[in-house]
Amino acid sequence: MTAFILVADTYTGGWVWQEVAARLRESGAEVYPVSLTGMGDRRDLAGPGTDLETHIEDLVQLIDQIDQIDQIGPAGEAGEAPSACRVVLVGHGYGIHPVLGAADRRPERVVRVVNLDAGLAQDGVPALALVPDQAVRDRLRQRTEPYGDDDWQIAPPALDAWQRSGSVAGVPADALERLTRLAAPQPVGTLTQPLRLSGAAAGIPTTGVLCTANGSSIAMVESQVGLGDPRLQVLTEPQVSFFELATGHWPMLSAPDELAEVLLRAVAGEGHRIEPAGSAQPGHLRPFLLDVPERSRERRGRVDLYLPDAEGPRPAVVFVHGGPVPVDVRPTPRDWPAFVGYGRYVASLGAVGVTLDHRMHDLTDFGRAAEDVADAVEQVRADPRVDGERVALWFFSGGGLLSADWLAAPPPWLRCVAATYPVLAPMPSWGLTDSRFRPTAAVRTAGALPIVLTRVELEIPEIAATAEEFLTAAEDSAARVEVIEVPLGHHGFETIDHTDQARDAVRHAVRSVLGHLRLPLDPPACN
Repeated sequence: MTAFILVADTYTGGWVWQEVAARLRESGAEVYPVSLTGMGDRRDLAGPGTDLETHIEDLVQLIDQIDQIDQIGPAGEAGEAPSACRVVLVGHGYGIHPVLGAADRRPERVVRVVNLDAGLAQDGVPALALVPDQAVRDRLRQRTEPYGDDDWQIAPPALDAWQRSGSVAGVPADALERLTRLAAPQPVGTLTQPLRLSGAAAGIPTTGVLCTANGSSIAMVESQVGLGDPRLQVLTEPQVSFFELATGHWPMLSAPDELAEVLLRAVAGEGHRIEPAGSAQPGHLRPFLLDVPERSRERRGRVDLYLPDAEGPRPAVVFVHGGPVPVDVRPTPRDWPAFVGYGRYVASLGAVGVTLDHRMHDLTDFGRAAEDVADAVEQVRADPRVDGERVALWFFSGGGLLSADWLAAPPPWLRCVAATYPVLAPMPSWGLTDSRFRPTAAVRTAGALPIVLTRVELEIPEIAATAEEFLTAAEDSAARVEVIEVPLGHHGFETIDHTDQARDAVRHAVRSVLGHLRLPLDPPACN
């Protein structure tokens, strides 16, 4: 028999699993919705010393209790050896941390771990690193004094603030009200104490359930794995599978039937498998779709310049890559074929092509990356070979959020902003709900600044939704947006889709941007 142990995210208890638990029991499984110490109906049991180890021990004790029940065996079966329950640990959000800790201590009893819309927890890293709410992260990271009897808990969100902890898409109004009413303060130590793993549970089959309305999907995971980050290679192991649910961060409230079905399918060994990054050439390292003439470049720190064959100061196009890109990824983005190709292409048409490596290595790095982009722009504008009054900024993928500052208050020398398959609003799980990096809001004050948006037909749906939100805001504010469509195009199409339609889209976008820079164009310089 299968025994599901269900552990929910911060502020909540076992009650949140009520509907899912009922459906799992109907299938014949045993179900243990857990209220950890200090949570749910155990909120009065916590104190200043309650930490992650406390919650891990809660689950270890429950596993041991299930084991003792199994040893006794069901009534009426005297003489028969009892069969041990197959324990499945389900960790939702923060819950994945105590789940992994318990699996590490009782690996022989756990047959599967289910990561339900949670980040990739790491040995030695506290749960705080994966908390979506930026205000909570900042508050706890800035604290230097020890916590006392009056400040060892974090108050739960108000009714209208749950979005900071993840998308509430699909959650009925009465369920959200109940979530708020029954939520309990989270002990600080559960978030700040590092998770310690021995590796004993490394071979346990694992299933990731991604809630797409919260900003995660199998396609996104595959994209990140393709960058070659060694930390993510564990996701390609044969015992790891994935499912998607088209709902927000609280599927036990918004889609209990679908969640229960996915959990049962996970136990049966079903799910999508991700191929290792080395099994084929990653898409971002394949050749650029245009045959662009070779052209030397100048490398200055994090900035590369592709210079045209022309006299006098020339306008410049600064290409800003997406992210986050793990710090150890090689080659770095400015050496990826797409950005080399774009830099050479605009140089062949008479403009200075600029590529750079900004330091967006994590979702907390947007501020630092924005500074890198601003520094690169100032460096380029100060170059005597550049006409500093004619500059365009071109953003790609996750780098699209970095366009917000420039859209919100365009300087007079900025003649155009371009964006290709961009993320134009933070995903709910990114913890940037209160940040300045929201182009969907910034575009309302872009005024007459020309904007060239290239979008692909086969975009990741969660990213496509941000482009639609952006265009709605642009229309409401009469912003000047030109949309270039790429039929049957994919995210990162310049090195994936070598089609005439994709080539035409790149030519069109480049010439539109250069037109806004008032650059007379010669006939096409590439095929």
